[in-house]
Amino acid sequence: QLLLVESGGDSVEAGGSLRLSCTASGYTGYTYSTSCMAWFRQAPGKQREGVAAITPGGSVTFYADSVKGRFTISRDNRANTVGLRMNNLEPEDTAMYYCASADGYDTCDFQRRAYDTWGQGTQVTVSS
Repeated sequence: QLLLVESGGDSVEAGGSLRLSCTASGYTGYTYSTSCMAWFRQAPGKQREGVAAITPGGSVTFYADSVKGRFTISRDNRANTVGLRMNNLEPEDTAMYYCASADGYDTCDFQRRAYDTWGQGTQVTVSS
């Protein structure tokens, strides 16, 4: 059974930085190195939204307009991990952040395809 475990969430002040990490295990049918990986977030009272995604080889990334230039997604296919570096955090970034996985046979763009496996989430709180 595919398992995604996030870590790194914390409470920070506006302008601060955090790095989230997600470790994947238990792949069947496809491997981590052939999977799309993404980060989503959900704030209280709001719908879940895509934040960033990365292709299996790590050469192409996708970002929500609200985080472009501030967040960076990366992956390590030897360690089965995906990270999200978040700089210049804003109170509007406060949310539960989820790691997600999908097979890499389609686009990894979270605006064009669904992700089907999710972690439990890690909380990020940004105070003004």
